[in-house]
Amino acid sequence: MSQFNVTGMSCAACSARVERAVKGVEGVSQCSVNLLTNTLTVEGTAAEKDIINAVKKAGYGIKAPKADGDGKQESLEDKETGRLLLRLVASLVLSGIIMYIAMGHMASLPQIALLEESSVINAAVQMIIALAVMLINRKFFINGAKGVINRSPDMDTLVALGSGASFLWSAAVLVMMLKAHSEGNADLVMHYRHNLYFESAAMILALITLGKMLESKSKGRTTTALKALMDLKPRTARLLKDGVEVGVNAAEVKKGDIFILRPGDSVPVDGVVLEGESAINESSLTGESIPVDKTAGDKVSAATMNQSGYLKCEATAVGEDTTISQIIKMVSDAAAGKAPIAKAADKVAGVFVPVVMLIAAVTCVVWLLCGRELGFALARGISVLVISCPCALGLATPVAIMVGNGVGAKRGVLFKTAEAIEKAGRIKTVALDKTGTVTKGEPEVTDIIPADGVTEGELVRLAYNIEKHSEHPLARAVVAYGEGADVQSVAVTDFEALTGKGLKARLGEENAYGGNCTYISSVCAIPDDITEKAAAFSKQGKTVLYFAKENELAGIIAVADTIKESSRTAVERLHRMGIKTVMLTGDNEDTAKEIARQAGIDGVIAGVLPDGKEKVIRELKKKSRTAMVGDGINDAPALTSADLGVAIGAGTDVAVDAADVVLVKSDLEAVCDMIHIGRKTLRNIHENLFWAFIYNIIGIPLAAGVWIPVFGWELNPMFGAAAMSLSSFCVVMNALRLNLIKFKK
Repeated sequence: MSQFNVTGMSCAACSARVERAVKGVEGVSQCSVNLLTNTLTVEGTAAEKDIINAVKKAGYGIKAPKADGDGKQESLEDKETGRLLLRLVASLVLSGIIMYIAMGHMASLPQIALLEESSVINAAVQMIIALAVMLINRKFFINGAKGVINRSPDMDTLVALGSGASFLWSAAVLVMMLKAHSEGNADLVMHYRHNLYFESAAMILALITLGKMLESKSKGRTTTALKALMDLKPRTARLLKDGVEVGVNAAEVKKGDIFILRPGDSVPVDGVVLEGESAINESSLTGESIPVDKTAGDKVSAATMNQSGYLKCEATAVGEDTTISQIIKMVSDAAAGKAPIAKAADKVAGVFVPVVMLIAAVTCVVWLLCGRELGFALARGISVLVISCPCALGLATPVAIMVGNGVGAKRGVLFKTAEAIEKAGRIKTVALDKTGTVTKGEPEVTDIIPADGVTEGELVRLAYNIEKHSEHPLARAVVAYGEGADVQSVAVTDFEALTGKGLKARLGEENAYGGNCTYISSVCAIPDDITEKAAAFSKQGKTVLYFAKENELAGIIAVADTIKESSRTAVERLHRMGIKTVMLTGDNEDTAKEIARQAGIDGVIAGVLPDGKEKVIRELKKKSRTAMVGDGINDAPALTSADLGVAIGAGTDVAVDAADVVLVKSDLEAVCDMIHIGRKTLRNIHENLFWAFIYNIIGIPLAAGVWIPVFGWELNPMFGAAAMSLSSFCVVMNALRLNLIKFKK
């Protein structure tokens, strides 16, 4: 997939024209243009020069982003607002003057004697000022002419036609005024003066420029989250070369380089700690405000902040391979993409301008056939041209996608595509992998049952000392519990691991044993009450470890993969959102049902392997839109098959190919946030499309004068221009409301 920055686009008709031009290039399989970010995304085997030539031939500028990613930031820089502001100030001042000259006498305002006495001079001055405004805003006319030449008229064409028609009509009236003046017909001169539209020609341009400036400023706000992510990328690094610390540009760091982190330093690249201890603030990536302790062997990620100690690290990923760069790419790609819901708007936008021009022409003809003057008929046609707004249609979807995507990034929810955001808003069933998703993925001690005559402390001390020499995952759970309880170590000799059975060793002067029921029962007798409790633990999905000292049972310790603290509250929240939950696992049914009971999950499908999960997902999809939530590796088939694949707890490994959405945090609450953001964004898109369509459905008939015979409602071209200038601004501002999304627990 390749991305390009396109310049010169002003509305959805422009983006549709660029898409048509690029789709015609041999080797292009798919392409989309984002009006908000001015980006062109192309998939296929087409040569870059052919794509560039096609866009230039369509009348637009184009360039490929820089390889280092700066091109993305460049495309988001607001270069237009300042230029538009200068144009706006000059246009408003001159338009204000022409309005005063043309209409000041109606409000009994003081007038310049010469202009008041001579209608011809008054009209000539208006024409000169209107010409100045048109010269300042010549971009509308240049781009509009290009659109006509390329047989793809756009919004600039509508504006140029509206303003140009007003000016040309007024210029013709001025000629007739001069003729009447030369004939000494003062009444006819005054009659013609009331048919001048020079003020409309100027004010249309001023008001459209105002709307463009407001739109440009608002669009800049929608890209705030993406710009903030880009600003997180560190600029400098402290490398260790020949024992000396050297400050370099972060872009110069290579894989394998040794870099130093002092308190307050931003981590320049992804790496692994070689020496030292410190706390790293990873909130920029995970959203977690509590710093994470780091020591030798731990990973550090670019754009996080070292808070306390000194760390010596080795670079493991640099440049575009770092975690922060991958996150930026995901957010940027999603923003540059196009959601399926945008297709309807695109189809309308592609034919919108020609249809509006036809409606304007028909309007003029109809009014002339009805016996109205040419000036009146022309005013109605001009009103139709300037009130019609394809921009609102083009911006309705991308602005909402951009803002929703930014909100998600702040919450650690990374949507890979615009389509993923839309799909998230439509999910009705969530299928959850068990290990590492609902549960912690690491065994923990859950129950300690000492035998008669043995204290709990004695049992834990025995288990800790014999298990600390084992590498088994269950042994690590016992050791972790013992370390947390500050258990005293004793000398261990003659340690031996018996495969499939357990362990034996000497603790001081005593023989000690640990293992399964079969092994320990060969060493000592196991009381019935212990056997009953062990059986109950097994039904709950727990693994029971037996321990003995000499020839007497010391007790049992139950170990299990426990659910995360947030899993139950997250599932409850999903239920409140109307989402059905299903857990898929390869574990036995008893264990799965117990975990599901603890988490409050609706259904359980146990004993399924990765390919079996994929088949289950296909069945679930037949009933409702389904999201699969897993770790993104062994769940890849199911993630790919689901309507929406979600990789949870990716942390620093955000490049999970099989998933549509990556959740940085290993927390099911993020799944709730994902669906909530998707729903809010989808609703916002519907609102934007509604207002964009309804604006034109109501505005065009009003401008055409449909209601004049019924209610006497007549729209002045200037008010039409004002309405058009505000439509896109309102759509963008509505999308910005997504920044106010509230997340309930």
